[in-house]
Amino acid sequence: MSQLTGKVAIVTGAGSGMGRETALLLAAKGASVAIVGRRRDALDEVKKLIDERGGKAVVVTADIAQAEEITRLVDVVRSDLGTIDILINNAGSSSRVLNPRWTPDDEWQHVITVNLTAVFRLSKAVLPDMLAKQEGTIVTVSSLAAVNPNLLGGAAYGAAKAGVRNFMTFLHNTFRNEGLRAITVLPGEADTPILENRARPPAPEERRNMVQPIDVATAIEVAVTLPARAVLQEIIVAPTRQRDTAADLEISRWVGAPTDSQPSA
Repeated sequence: MSQLTGKVAIVTGAGSGMGRETALLLAAKGASVAIVGRRRDALDEVKKLIDERGGKAVVVTADIAQAEEITRLVDVVRSDLGTIDILINNAGSSSRVLNPRWTPDDEWQHVITVNLTAVFRLSKAVLPDMLAKQEGTIVTVSSLAAVNPNLLGGAAYGAAKAGVRNFMTFLHNTFRNEGLRAITVLPGEADTPILENRARPPAPEERRNMVQPIDVATAIEVAVTLPARAVLQEIIVAPTRQRDTAADLEISRWVGAPTDSQPSA
């Protein structure tokens, strides 16, 4: 019997990157996985791989920025797979404008909604199942931007990731004696699709030494497959080698700035 046989897991942002790799690993360990995202074609590809490897998965397309979509998502998972044992809050969003001098309110709000408010709503929705069983695991992918915020991730992203780290610690402190494991994963610079939103997307040779999606997924797999008596409350997954980001930071500083505020060439 696999370690997660009989468990039901939700993975958000499962169509690519860390979410995709996490869904594949959890399914391989025996979990029935709800793979969640906005792009049906990408989710179908993940489900096909899980099916081919003998696992079980359902596809749920949802925009987790919408409260009603979260309610529908959880209802579908309960109906199709059963009560929820594991929630992986992986979906994330970053803003185009990084400097708070120029960040539009709507960009700020969207990043906060996806990275923080949606995590609150999803966690709230699955808590009844977990507390009733006196056992459950919520993993949220935060970022080292929560600890060392800068212009690479931007003001909104860093604030949201710090907020979600705080919220997960709150869940841990409040519900640990009711069997809930609340785990925060803080990746360093990682080679995921979100890099394409950067002011200067890193070149392929720069990405080779970054954290890869499978690295973070493996850390999540270890955390959720530990015996229920043990919790890895916070996990940092950082690149061994650090690159010079000074040029990236300077470019990021001026994205979205009015023309008359731009530095002279």
